[in-house]
Amino acid sequence: MYTKKVVKKIIFIVLLLGILIIPAISFAAEHGEEPSSGHGEIALIFGAMAILLILSKLGSLITRFGQPAVLGEILVGVFLGNLALLGFAFFRELEHNAIIAFLAEFGVVLLLFQIGLESNLKEIRSVGAKSLIVAIIGVVAPFVLGTYVVGPYIFPGLEQIAYLFIGAALTATSVGITGRVFKDFNKLRIKEAKVVLGAAVIDDILGLMILAVITAVATVGSISPAAIAIITLKAFGFLFGGIIIGKYIATTLGKVLLKIHTGIGMKLSLALSIGLFFSYIASLFGLAPIIGAFVAGLLLDNVCFSGFKNYRLIRDIEKWIKKNHEDTNVGKSLYGILAMHSHKHVEDLIENVAFVFVPLFFVYTGLQVRLETFFNPKVLLIALLVTIVAVFGKVISGVFLPKQYNKWIVGFAMVPRGEVGLIFGNIGKSLGVISDEVFSVIIVMVILTTFIAPPVLSCFLKKHED
Repeated sequence: MYTKKVVKKIIFIVLLLGILIIPAISFAAEHGEEPSSGHGEIALIFGAMAILLILSKLGSLITRFGQPAVLGEILVGVFLGNLALLGFAFFRELEHNAIIAFLAEFGVVLLLFQIGLESNLKEIRSVGAKSLIVAIIGVVAPFVLGTYVVGPYIFPGLEQIAYLFIGAALTATSVGITGRVFKDFNKLRIKEAKVVLGAAVIDDILGLMILAVITAVATVGSISPAAIAIITLKAFGFLFGGIIIGKYIATTLGKVLLKIHTGIGMKLSLALSIGLFFSYIASLFGLAPIIGAFVAGLLLDNVCFSGFKNYRLIRDIEKWIKKNHEDTNVGKSLYGILAMHSHKHVEDLIENVAFVFVPLFFVYTGLQVRLETFFNPKVLLIALLVTIVAVFGKVISGVFLPKQYNKWIVGFAMVPRGEVGLIFGNIGKSLGVISDEVFSVIIVMVILTTFIAPPVLSCFLKKHED
């Protein structure tokens, strides 16, 4: 636990931020520093980022209570966003700032790219059938429950298309949140994590198909089987074509850049470029950019980066081994250790960038939480019932896995809806299909599932033996 001295220092940092930065931002915002003012907007964003970054790290205090850091980062966002209830609305307004939104999206793309790099394509293939079963159950069960149980019985009298959107909102899974929890506990290599990651990709495709079909029905009144087939082919075409063609492109591009420069900067640029390019291509195919980043991480291997420089420390140790212990057992053992760290060099480089931007995404997610939504007892009660159904619909996705798999880890890893559920709800509202009350219920469901999953999942991961 923390000593009184450490606690005092933490309080001092928070107060210093409040005294020096927050009033300055508030003053600038109230005296004409609008987004169109160029330098004024940039200065405001710098000040906001300073607070978001520092407080996101203070959110890591929650790890002392056995909870994942991601939960603390989300809570920081909730706190800042709801300062508006006390009359300070600056941070809530950041939700609509294009720069902050971009940086947050960049953060989650980096996270999924990291997860892809740390995952093994062959191992994920080995659990492909299991991932498919989990994904299908995790989409079909909540969709059926939402459309034919929650909708008609909790919201009687609405049109069928509204019930379809409720069902669609329940199908979503936020792989960014679950992936981060696995990463925080260093459990990305366990078989349950591989099943979940594979299922999350399939889940995204199935969710995309459902959303596309329902949106088309709401807009034009119907959709043809041919249109559904095209959506499906595009999604699976990206996955399989991206991995096969992408590996060739990455390897070829690596050889070209290697002739220009062998430095670490070039190595990092190559990795980031591939991740961002696949995020862009995924969006062209109608998939979430994070799925593209995950696929890019999967297809990249050491062949793509052979020839580039490694850590200076590793290079120095290798020189020392060649000079003193090359043919000894000590030298061979050291070579093995260095090889392991050399293979992780790209992961470490990306991690250094991710340390800054990934927490921004989760703080930004927290900023979108509206505590005033909980002030309406009727909405809150209905939302609790919907949340129970939402959790049940995902937890049962792990029921049919073999005994050697922890079904609870898989099930609860699929629970959080996160930003994906918000997207589904926003589309329904923008089309005028769902009412403000239904939208509020969806928002509360997203909030609760996002908060429930990390602590529950962490309890099971602590007991899990690799």
